[in-house]
Amino acid sequence: MGSLNDEKFRFCIDRGGTFTDVYAEIPGRSDCRVMKLLSVDPSNYDDAPVEGIRRILEEFTGEKIPRNSKIPTDKIEWIRMGTTVATNALLERKGEKIALCVTRGFRDLLQIGNQARPNIFDLTVTKPSNLYEEVIEVDERVVLALDKEKENPDSSLNSSSFVKGISGEFIRVEKPLDEEALKPLLKGLLEKGISCLAVVLMHSYTYPQHERLVERLALSMGFRHVSLSSALSPMVRAVPRGLTASVDAYLTPVIKEYLSRFISKFDDGLGRINVLFMQSDGGLAPESRFSGHKAVLSGPAGGVVGYSQTLFGLETTKPLIGFDMGGTSTDVSRYAGSYEQVLETQIAGAIVQAPQLDINTVAAGGGSKLKFQFGAFRVGPESVGAHPGPVCYRKGGELAVTDANLVLGRVIPDYFPSIFGPNEDQPLDVQATRDEFKKLANAINSYRKSQDPSTKDMTVEEIALGFVDVANETMCRPIRQLTEMKGHETRNHALACFGGAGPQHACSIAKSLGMNEVLIHRLCGILSAYGMGLADVVEESQEPYSAVYGPESVQEASRREAVLLKQVRQKLREQGFRDEDITTETYLNLRYEGTDSEIMVKRPKSSEGSEDDYATEFVKLFKQEYGFKLQNRNILICDVRVRGTGVTNILKPCALEPASGSPQAQGHYNVYFGKGWHKTSLFKLENLGYGHILLGPTIIMNGNSTVIVEPGCKAIVTKYGNIKIEIQSVPTTVKVAEKVADVVQLSIFNHRFMGIAEQMGRTLQRTSISTNIKERLDFSCALFGPDGGLVANAPHVPVHLGAMSSSVRWQINCWGDNLHEGDVLVTNHPRAGGSHLPDITVITPAFSDGNLVFFVASRGHHAEIGGITPGSMPPFSKSIWEEGAAIKAFKLVEKGIFQEEGITKLLQFPCSDESDCKIPGTRRLQDNLSDLQAQVAANQRGISLIKELIEQYGLDTVQAYMNHVQANAEEAVRVMLKSVFARIAGQSADVGQKDSVAIEEEDYMDDGSIIHLKLTIDSNKGEATFDFGGTSPEVYGNWNAPEAVTAAAIIYCLRCLVAVDIPLNQGCLAPVKIHVPTGSFLSPSDKAAVVGGNVLTSQRITDVVLTAFQACACSEGCMNNLTFGDDSFGYYETIGGGCGAGPSWDGTSGVQCHMTNTRMTDPEIFEQRYPAILHKFGFRENSGGAGFHRGGDGLVREIEFRQPVVVSVLSERRVHAPRGMNGGKDGARGVNYLIRNDKRKVNLGGKNTIKVQAGEILQILTPGGGGWGSCP
Repeated sequence: MGSLNDEKFRFCIDRGGTFTDVYAEIPGRSDCRVMKLLSVDPSNYDDAPVEGIRRILEEFTGEKIPRNSKIPTDKIEWIRMGTTVATNALLERKGEKIALCVTRGFRDLLQIGNQARPNIFDLTVTKPSNLYEEVIEVDERVVLALDKEKENPDSSLNSSSFVKGISGEFIRVEKPLDEEALKPLLKGLLEKGISCLAVVLMHSYTYPQHERLVERLALSMGFRHVSLSSALSPMVRAVPRGLTASVDAYLTPVIKEYLSRFISKFDDGLGRINVLFMQSDGGLAPESRFSGHKAVLSGPAGGVVGYSQTLFGLETTKPLIGFDMGGTSTDVSRYAGSYEQVLETQIAGAIVQAPQLDINTVAAGGGSKLKFQFGAFRVGPESVGAHPGPVCYRKGGELAVTDANLVLGRVIPDYFPSIFGPNEDQPLDVQATRDEFKKLANAINSYRKSQDPSTKDMTVEEIALGFVDVANETMCRPIRQLTEMKGHETRNHALACFGGAGPQHACSIAKSLGMNEVLIHRLCGILSAYGMGLADVVEESQEPYSAVYGPESVQEASRREAVLLKQVRQKLREQGFRDEDITTETYLNLRYEGTDSEIMVKRPKSSEGSEDDYATEFVKLFKQEYGFKLQNRNILICDVRVRGTGVTNILKPCALEPASGSPQAQGHYNVYFGKGWHKTSLFKLENLGYGHILLGPTIIMNGNSTVIVEPGCKAIVTKYGNIKIEIQSVPTTVKVAEKVADVVQLSIFNHRFMGIAEQMGRTLQRTSISTNIKERLDFSCALFGPDGGLVANAPHVPVHLGAMSSSVRWQINCWGDNLHEGDVLVTNHPRAGGSHLPDITVITPAFSDGNLVFFVASRGHHAEIGGITPGSMPPFSKSIWEEGAAIKAFKLVEKGIFQEEGITKLLQFPCSDESDCKIPGTRRLQDNLSDLQAQVAANQRGISLIKELIEQYGLDTVQAYMNHVQANAEEAVRVMLKSVFARIAGQSADVGQKDSVAIEEEDYMDDGSIIHLKLTIDSNKGEATFDFGGTSPEVYGNWNAPEAVTAAAIIYCLRCLVAVDIPLNQGCLAPVKIHVPTGSFLSPSDKAAVVGGNVLTSQRITDVVLTAFQACACSEGCMNNLTFGDDSFGYYETIGGGCGAGPSWDGTSGVQCHMTNTRMTDPEIFEQRYPAILHKFGFRENSGGAGFHRGGDGLVREIEFRQPVVVSVLSERRVHAPRGMNGGKDGARGVNYLIRNDKRKVNLGGKNTIKVQAGEILQILTPGGGGWGSCP
């Protein structure tokens, strides 16, 4: 391997979704041949890669090779290929027919996933479809040994059933696999035409024997392919491991079939040729080892290898940001000397757990649609696709980013092939594009005149440039997130730009990110293909190992490493690699005890062999990524991994001789930049030489890519023939219109404000330590104007969304002028805008020149805040002081000093109005303090980012756009309210010619308390009044809801009803008046218990509001809160249920509905960390209400406790069912059972706390959603 044969052809091929790129090295020539073909062109050829090879062989050998004959291989040395066959099959759901084989009780596990909905404002709750068509449940069960059993397994009465798993954990085979019962199930699948199987059994990561038995039996019965989760991804967590097995079973047969067809096109079946395929991890694999779950990022991985191996170290010493802009999406990655990999990613809705390059995809590319909605420019996420494509393609398409670049002169039709129109023989249509932009300009200018009659019309070019600027900002957001969420400064990177459309945008993107260097490879249009030739062959092996890090476990890990190293070396030797061409890397997957934040730690090169190597490196990496280190916490080993690389050294960059003479322009074209048209010289890269310098504005044609060098920038041709652009005019201050919102800048500021809130959220997630915030993501972050009005709120937890503004405004009124630079406020009291006490809000005022200019805030659910029960979610609390520490106003940080003594006193000694009632303080003070410090850090991150924005645009402009984005959301809500009125008027003769309509709705809490709403909509003004008069008084229970919760529910509903992706901010409530009667249980006294109002009543308010709008039937109506524990531990979860159906959709089953979107703990993690066995977690069949559209089904969760614990449930909809709409039936009520050891089944009711014994089973059946419309 690695030797070069100068007498033979070498091919690197990237088979993309639209085009196939071919890079070929020709014997006897120093240059290469590059070819681009349509990936699918059935009228001309069967397979694009084969056709590319055939054409190049014909061209350079002079020998005719008919299309219907086999390709001769005697002149080919090697072929390397990346393919999107797997990706496309996944996107289009055109994989193999497969079945899923799971442990009994978990047939719906993969469909439920982590319960979270993909888009919190999508009432249809659209989730990706399943990959499997059938599910079979296997009678088998393996459970982990309890700590006391691990300490002395031989003393157990059933000691013969204990086995030490691969991970070192002791397990008990509670029920051996019943092969005889499995046979008819497998036979039934074969009879249905399903011969591919994905298998995931509980705890197979450490005990794979049962999965292997299934595989052996299935193959013996005639199954063609079986994917075992334990073989593909031997890591704890059943859901991602099972999804990975499903992806592999779904895609591998498709890939094998394609590869078989490809190989059959060659005269000896490629037997003598080295053929390798690019995997998602950036390594190559032979056909026999190329499988589905490692192929989904095959093409993009080639691009990362391409830019990293040709630019880093050779062209720059800066870390690189890879920017690959294609037709429908843009891929972003980072390289700083080594490949950044992740072990889990989501692609086309499917989770894949396998080593893969960290590539982030954003739905913005050349084909992204351009729209003008509610006074703002919008780009994507929808794409016009390859057919019909943009307007300029002459197929009746819609305006896209490519059209905007064409109008601006940044796409040169003279250098574009004439492949458009019905007969695919015409050039790009410039005139049709301009005509469409003129139509859009009329609409835009008409709107602008309505806002400001004196405003000057925007030209077609200004509008096109505006859309390009918005597209650029859309693509900048993931780049900022990729770098800054890992602790790196974006501006310190160089932008490595490739892909067909990327070089047109490179200078603008770099300027926006503060970068001063752009690198464009000479083969940027086909860099993914070229990257195939730079990659090495990779073999990996991994196994789980569960132990506390220490001398003994490190020794055992080293023993396991040695075994795995031997395996990967042997695999590489079998592929022809010599030992001197093989390199290896070893990793330990480590985490702190009590967290889920695992880091795959590579053995440091220095002081190899030291026992502290991995631990020291882990602590360093953890602090770099999360900003802190945990003191006095054990480090746990989770997995041992070995990566072996067969070094090929096939393609080497060639240095050029210095150029002589000045560069010669090929022509001149008009290109539009910010200040008008510029006569711009065009050069061909092939005619330029090393050292040539071109000052912007300049166009460089680089094969099929157009490089735009903007004014103020300088392009240099490097020693290796690449283009280096120096950005010499990074903007400092940009002035834009302030009085009336600029329609372009409005979109850009929306992106920037939302990006700030998102980065605050990532900082909070990184720096927090509690499971609730770090893993369940029960937090929200937001940015507020100086008046406390919400400007931008990242889409975190809906019940927090509108409520935080109330907290900020309460603090403004409380503190008045007594706020100073360096102050940070903390509050959680319902009367101060809080939701319930566990949700602590940290608010930071920001100052400029001594003036208060804005606020940032973060709200996180603290798992422990004191109160009468551990977990601070007491089912029977009757007063606020029983629920824990209640803080109305306190300076957590005063003038830069963290007030630890003061906050500790508030948390540890809750106040009580009853002198004889001593309420326990927080039981997890250090976790509280750490998470509060994380919230302070998140706020500080937000302030830093806004200050950067102020430096760029000026304070007046930023504050003006804080108001403009709210006005933009207000307009969207007004339009929505008018459309709702029109819909209701069209359905009701009673409305007639009236200007307003009133709708009354009510629903009941399980105690009989009424939520009554009178919704009045004014059609002329686009306004609505929400009057909750008639709502029941404050209750002697804890489902009282502070007014902020009602505001949060309303703002959430309004945002859902606006069918456009607008930012959620205070403007949504501007056209709305809310009246809540004081003393009702929606506006209780400050003594009232409220812990259930946030998690129960908020859901009921949402149901009432949405039914008033006739938007959808009622959903599950509560969050099904479960806590259990003892003095040594506590556990908290919320369980999903059924969503209500709507006028055009069925309700979704088994998800978090409406006001929450927190995640569920994986079943294996649940059993690994807590003394419980999860017997069942699946859909509650037929619990959704019947109707023309059925309501979603609830869930069944069945937990057996293995030691005595205290269990608390806090739930609703156990008495009053979720209602259907328009004739649809009600969803089923929920129910909570406890099955005692004497087999008695006891109904616990909706709210209860009970001591349970070992062996007793809790069974929670959550409500289904209501149906819509009469049954057909």
